[in-house]
Amino acid sequence: MASLLAPIALLGLWQLASVSGVFPPQVLVPPSEVGATLWSLAQTGELQRHVADSMTRLALGFAIGAVAGLAFGAAIALSRIAEALFAPFFFAVWQVPVIAFVPMLVIFLGIDEQFKIVIVILAAFFPVALAAFDAIRSVPRAWFEVARVYRTRLPDLIWRILVPATLPAVVTGLRVALTRAWVVLIAAELLAADSGIGQMMEMGRQMFRIDVVLAGVVVSGVIGFALDRGAKAIERRASRWRAA
Repeated sequence: MASLLAPIALLGLWQLASVSGVFPPQVLVPPSEVGATLWSLAQTGELQRHVADSMTRLALGFAIGAVAGLAFGAAIALSRIAEALFAPFFFAVWQVPVIAFVPMLVIFLGIDEQFKIVIVILAAFFPVALAAFDAIRSVPRAWFEVARVYRTRLPDLIWRILVPATLPAVVTGLRVALTRAWVVLIAAELLAADSGIGQMMEMGRQMFRIDVVLAGVVVSGVIGFALDRGAKAIERRASRWRAA
């Protein structure tokens, strides 16, 4: 119940600010009007279409980026040769904001589906790869030595040592990557897209429909919150599983 106090207070302040006359109605519409706009968009099916397009891009891009990040992070953590070849470039590119790749990707891929999926892949890849790298490097080297003495097979080494030791950190990296990918996707749709929540907000801006823009903000925030809470629940379960 206490967690609802902040959203309710925010809605109250929003309503008061919108009816106070301090801001023009074209700039700040009341939450009741935003709610009516959301209902209207849902009635026509437009809202569901934009949400479905955004979630499809997120799911596909995140799955590819997360798998690639896990494989890459594990490779540079376990192989000195791979680390020497790829780690310097990886850590340099990691410092570049993902949104900075948008102009280059638009030039090469246009604004079709490939562009949105690739930008999500990049947003998910780097946090997951870094989490996998740090998690594997934090495993005591003595564990690997014991496994070598007992001639532990590679599948057993992975499932009995690496997975239990690295799972909580990797799941945390996945959670960070998921929320980051969602934010980057909405930004990419705002800049160059023909559908999706970001594109719905951009079209509202072009038509001076602030209610549509704010409806998109609300929807993207609710979805982002739900994604983060779901990932946090999985993170807690992974930590309990390791402790058990």
